[in-house]
Amino acid sequence: MVNIGYARVSTTEQDTALQIKALKQFGCDSIYEDKASGAKTDRPELLKALSYLREDDVLVVWKLDRLGRSIKHLIEIVNDLEARKVGFKSLTENIDTTTPGGKLVFHLFGALAQFERDLIKERTKAGLKAARDQGRIGGRPIAMTDDKLKKAKEHLQNGLNVREAAARIKVCTTTLYKALNIKKSYM
Repeated sequence: MVNIGYARVSTTEQDTALQIKALKQFGCDSIYEDKASGAKTDRPELLKALSYLREDDVLVVWKLDRLGRSIKHLIEIVNDLEARKVGFKSLTENIDTTTPGGKLVFHLFGALAQFERDLIKERTKAGLKAARDQGRIGGRPIAMTDDKLKKAKEHLQNGLNVREAAARIKVCTTTLYKALNIKKSYM
């Protein structure tokens, strides 16, 4: 059994020293580290660590959020490790899937995450239906009205640039550009 550590920070300005120290104290034989946002899928050192692991090895992280982009992603990684008979430990949360209790805790996290996703979907559907039943359509309010577009065109004809015209009618320049391109028939 070999303990393999994985450390990650989100930016190059941040430092993995605290994580590395904890992983070394735990007894990790080697440590892989990435300096990349957790939201990024391109984490080469994580891929190296995952491919290095063999049956009965353990992947060790300082904290759960250092490994997965989301609870769903974290669960996918740990389920893949479990299928390969590789353990997982998170030092901060004291999760250890090499023990029955640790497996239970981790799977409870997974079940709670799935439950939360299902509740959000259910609430969203119910909210959209209630809004439709009241005659409302979801989404952001329309920023560009026909009246604002007419005023913007007048400003442009009087020599203002798009940025200045947008500021006068209180919309962003992107909104005005889109309106000018979409509604060319008004020109």
